[in-house]
Amino acid sequence: MANKPQKVCFVTIGATAPFDTLLSNVLDSDFLEALKTHEYTKLLIQYGKEGRAIFDTFIQNAPPESPARYGLVIQGFGFRQEGLLQEMRSTQSNKALDTVEGMILSHAGSGSIMEALRIGVPLVVVPNPALQGNHQEELAKEIENNGWAVAGQLNRLADSVQKAESLRSLSRIWPPKDSVGSRHKRGLAGVVEDELGFLD
Repeated sequence: MANKPQKVCFVTIGATAPFDTLLSNVLDSDFLEALKTHEYTKLLIQYGKEGRAIFDTFIQNAPPESPARYGLVIQGFGFRQEGLLQEMRSTQSNKALDTVEGMILSHAGSGSIMEALRIGVPLVVVPNPALQGNHQEELAKEIENNGWAVAGQLNRLADSVQKAESLRSLSRIWPPKDSVGSRHKRGLAGVVEDELGFLD
């Protein structure tokens, strides 16, 4: 029996403000089971400056063949000076690497959101309620209202996996039929790059 293609969920907690609640939620059985249900094979987590203890405790309590991992390869790291582009790109479909399109789940920092939108895979954005003000929640709701991403909620992240799969289906028919011009040929990712002046 052939191995199924790799399908990656990449999670970024952020590099500055701690977001231990998000880390605990992505290691929760409900979220891991939802990933398995939707045929994910790998969970890659950037756990930030203060999340290592939570991640290490999970790894100790759930060794590689443990049922608590729901068949997922689970890996993590703290901080990468060079950024997260390589990890985000691991969620893209690549026939040569036998990968199918996965998803990115991100804290609601604007820099991470913009970088993730460029990748062109389903994005779930989770605001940090511990931060002052509600600007992250407003940003998450706004990008969800525009159909660019899913606004995730702590303690309901399993629901976000299904919503991300629905967003994937909708993105296949984006942009709307009445839009014109070749600038949309790469879908939303192309528009983000055009608007922000990104060049590869």
